[in-house]
Amino acid sequence: MDVAPILGIDIGTTSTKAILFDPIRGVVAEAQRDAGLVSRHAGWAEEDTGLWWKNVCQLIRELAAGRSVAAVGVTGMVPCVVLSNNDGEVLRPSIQQNDARAIDEIAELRSALDGERILARTGAPITQQSIAPKLLWLARHEPDVWSRTALVQGSYDFIVSRLTGSAGVEANWAVESGMYDLETKSWAEDVLAAANIPPHLLPPIRQPLDIAGTVTKTAAAETGLETGVPVMTGAADHVAAAFGAGVIDEGDLLIKLGGAGDILMATNTPLIDERLFFDLHVIPGKYLPNGCMATSGSLIRWFQRELAQGRPLRELDDEAETVGAGADGVLALPYFLGEKTPLNDPNARGAFVGLHLGHTRAHLYRAVLEAIAYAFRHHVEVFTELGHAPKRVRVSDGGAKSPTWTQIIADVLGMPLEVVAGQGGAAVAAAFVAGMAVGCFSDWREIERFATVTTTMQPRFVDVYEHGYRAYRSLYPALKEILR
Repeated sequence: MDVAPILGIDIGTTSTKAILFDPIRGVVAEAQRDAGLVSRHAGWAEEDTGLWWKNVCQLIRELAAGRSVAAVGVTGMVPCVVLSNNDGEVLRPSIQQNDARAIDEIAELRSALDGERILARTGAPITQQSIAPKLLWLARHEPDVWSRTALVQGSYDFIVSRLTGSAGVEANWAVESGMYDLETKSWAEDVLAAANIPPHLLPPIRQPLDIAGTVTKTAAAETGLETGVPVMTGAADHVAAAFGAGVIDEGDLLIKLGGAGDILMATNTPLIDERLFFDLHVIPGKYLPNGCMATSGSLIRWFQRELAQGRPLRELDDEAETVGAGADGVLALPYFLGEKTPLNDPNARGAFVGLHLGHTRAHLYRAVLEAIAYAFRHHVEVFTELGHAPKRVRVSDGGAKSPTWTQIIADVLGMPLEVVAGQGGAAVAAAFVAGMAVGCFSDWREIERFATVTTTMQPRFVDVYEHGYRAYRSLYPALKEILR
């Protein structure tokens, strides 16, 4: 029996992706269009929301022209800021989650809200990722834009609104905004008041399974979809990616080896700590505390470009294999863009330590791979300290293609590491959630049919890396003030 496919859309930082997802066979078609970050001033990070919508329209026509679609699921980066007026027109480029313009406003809000239990109540400290300081900055520096603002949303929320004509924000945008009170399950009135944010600018909060609306005539004309197709609220991209990799049960852990380094764990109870980010799982009643390292794959690319004359990564891996575990005493700090979790130190810097004249590029490269693995173990120690030791560890994304790197991570963690292969990433999970909402699936565990484990790396050099990790952990405190 033919089953109508589901459309999954992913609004990413560097590209917009879409998949056509068959509930039985999985991904049957996929495509993407380039997007890109724009930095008009130091510390700014913005994107063209019009390009996102243009990409979505082109991708839908490419993948679903002349086909019936059962539902649409959307995922995307979080928590960025999209401002619209009363007519639904976007007023300026998006302000991205890593935008750092609101430094003064962050300090001001921290002072104004000191003692208000912000971390415990919202699950997030006030940082450059918070939405309130950015909106306060906009009110002060772009008053004309702010005076015409009628709606504040995130990336995937904006696309859902364009498809359905119905405004809302997904629950994890609300949580990561730092403006949502977990205790009252509503917007935090004191945070909004401190930043002079009118509550009516924030739309209703929806859950991933909620049907936000159906495709309107206008959206149908632009995308080629049929009117009336249900569109789900969607999910944050890192949350969707973890679910798509089969992170379901308490203790399931995913390491994402992308440009940054993400580490996410499924828990049955909330886990709030200043060394971690807090998110809700797509499965109701579950949670997804997580960490994000500023560099991972981006540090690998820097090494490849600056110290290896652009040699293929496979060649660099082969060189690293000639060097023993521990890189013959070379240690690296991977904080080349400062560090997010668990240090939360934007002034942290990278370093190589322990060099002598017998060391080669291969030693340096292996030290980089090991340093990133050590940084993931640092997060695992935080989870364990808080009573949530990992029970199963998986790895995904581009870096998971490297047997050398994944073996090092297994060795450093001292645990088997399951390498997950799959098409579409977060878009698969978005499509699956949409399928759950319209009855194509009945059990959340069915996602495991589409999260294929290609191999399992068994730990080998646990003792060597136990010593190396302790030495690694001693470096940052010793060098912190010098590297500043």
